[in-house]
Amino acid sequence: MKASIRRRYGSPHQIKIEIIEKPIPKDNEVLIKVYATTVNRTDCANLTAKPFIMRFVLGLFKPRKIILGTDFAGEVVSMGKDVASFYIGNKVFGFNHTGSESQAEYMTTTVENLFPIPEKIDYKHAAASLEGANYAYTFIHKVNIQSGQKILIIGATGGIGSALLQFVRQFDVKITATCNTKNIELIQSLGADKIYDYTKQDFTEVKDKYDFIFDSVGKSTFGKCKSLLKEKGVYISSELGPYSQNLFYPLLTSFSGKKVIFPIPYSKQKTIPYISNLLEKERFKPVIDREYLLEDISKAYEYVIKGQKTGNVLINV
Repeated sequence: MKASIRRRYGSPHQIKIEIIEKPIPKDNEVLIKVYATTVNRTDCANLTAKPFIMRFVLGLFKPRKIILGTDFAGEVVSMGKDVASFYIGNKVFGFNHTGSESQAEYMTTTVENLFPIPEKIDYKHAAASLEGANYAYTFIHKVNIQSGQKILIIGATGGIGSALLQFVRQFDVKITATCNTKNIELIQSLGADKIYDYTKQDFTEVKDKYDFIFDSVGKSTFGKCKSLLKEKGVYISSELGPYSQNLFYPLLTSFSGKKVIFPIPYSKQKTIPYISNLLEKERFKPVIDREYLLEDISKAYEYVIKGQKTGNVLINV
């Protein structure tokens, strides 16, 4: 089978498409024919091992898993003798922060990593519904959103931000979002009430006050946003921040009015059923920016690492 492989940490140029043996499922595993996956920021972190803390999970000196890929959508083609909850032909999708080895024609995984794809959802949109939406779920469930509150989403066009905007839209709140000029119409269609074009205006200079500021791209800081928070407002960032400050601020601000919360992700058993429910009800539709063939996956990584993608970058396997 074809697989996207890198044997050491580094740049997209180190990724090679190689022909390797198709994996054989163990007694408790399922073999999946992969139809779609994405290149997302978790994939880029797994490729580059940046931040350095990633090495303690992936392998200190070289990656333990040489096949790339975190999310997937595909079809069950065989299974081990102990698997009873899935059948050949089932359409499934899933996501693993530390790698699913899914940027390949086939992959194996255990049943706790598998979820049925909702009816009427194709493989492409299923794969694009995972990584960013998984983190977006975490944002909104770390706080208690109430009717009438005001929320600012920084970077509403990324994989996290575009899902987060649609999730927040489920509540009766006022949503302000930041994006670039070309994506204003998209962000309006996803439910933003007010938009700041960051190429033309600095949102930190306005006098609006928010109950929650969700920095879905990690390009701002608590210090820059503090003046925009209401007295008991909360700031959440998707990144560690300068000097990993967002790991320490939750403790330092725990006794103050304005707080920082670090969004430690919830388990897939909580996030993916929530995502599936919104997909079924047509209340969430993942944004797809570009599509690449598996053979061109290094180009996809190059594009995503630039940090300018809109929504998700899809890989058709």
